[in-house]
Amino acid sequence: MTLERLVEEVRRRSEEELGRERARFETAADRLRAERERLLEEIAGASERAIASEVARVHAESLARAKAEGRRLVFEARQRATGRVLSDVRARLADLAASDDYPRLLKRMHAHAVSRLGKSVRISGRAADAPLLRSIAGRNASADPLPILGGLIAATPDGSRRLDLSFDELLRRREDRVLELARATDPRE
Repeated sequence: MTLERLVEEVRRRSEEELGRERARFETAADRLRAERERLLEEIAGASERAIASEVARVHAESLARAKAEGRRLVFEARQRATGRVLSDVRARLADLAASDDYPRLLKRMHAHAVSRLGKSVRISGRAADAPLLRSIAGRNASADPLPILGGLIAATPDGSRRLDLSFDELLRRREDRVLELARATDPRE
């Protein structure tokens, strides 16, 4: 073999080996590009899921806060409405205590108390009702006035039994029914 031929053979083998190495390099580069693309897609998908999860969590928290605030506002509105209704009822009871029908009502309350507790029942009421209570109950009317809207409170002489027929107590016992009736007649609800 001649030198030129030997150089040509070395060059040819080198070029073949270089071609194989280039092909192997391209294959490895393609594989790395594909792996990079897959990782980028995986990261992007994970990021989108994390963002969607965070958005859903924040949305759920915001919705829960809004619902709680709505319930609080409804509760406060109902409380204000309840206060208005009870104030109105108290005002109407005060009007009743000032009406011409009030003495008859006190007589009926006294009769009911006597039928439940006996004739020697002790009667108490408002300071403004003292003369009326004395005319109804006689010496069984107490001189100690009570801070009530109207009506009377009866008790046995020994204090063991008591019948509270004050407007305050009657309203307290029937407050739920009064509010139910007020809601039924209120056009806003």
